[in-house]
Amino acid sequence: MSGGLPRILRADAADNRSRVLASARALLSGAGLAAPVSEVARRAGVAPATVYRSFPTKQALVAEVVADELRTCAATVQDGLADPDPWRGFAGVVMSIGEASARNRHLQDALLASVRGDARAGGSRAAALDALAALVRRAQAAGVLRADVVPDDLVLVLLGSRGPEDAPAEVRVAEARRRTALALEGFRARADPVPL
Repeated sequence: MSGGLPRILRADAADNRSRVLASARALLSGAGLAAPVSEVARRAGVAPATVYRSFPTKQALVAEVVADELRTCAATVQDGLADPDPWRGFAGVVMSIGEASARNRHLQDALLASVRGDARAGGSRAAALDALAALVRRAQAAGVLRADVVPDDLVLVLLGSRGPEDAPAEVRVAEARRRTALALEGFRARADPVPL
């Protein structure tokens, strides 16, 4: 009988951790780094001590949310690499990440702020950037992406697609789609490209 108890506690702890991360992600998307840990706990339906058991500091919690967001980004890029059409794969990834950036503006701010100081988030960031570079190389090798596009160009476009800070999420997402579509047209390979 006692052999089953630790497994139940571990499953319960894993469930709590998952709810804490979902709550933190939602709060960071809305309030950014100003979101208090007590509110994360309240929305997750756990005590603050439960949050601190898994994440000893707010920075550790934010770093885990950011690392998870970067893993999601890397998975999105992998989906683009799996698309048999290199342009559709490339454009789909850029559009998808641009929309997510606009929808979760404050989460993106947290991502940028915490990646600098956290090795775990930095490793996830490096993996996401490596996947993005592979996506760029693939589209260039297929002749559908300008040869002078570099991954940093995409990062700048994605940062610029976040939309007005005070606008509702749906307005930011619509603006992100428009800006990203404009940028994609500039990235597309042409027979007579304008030199940059």
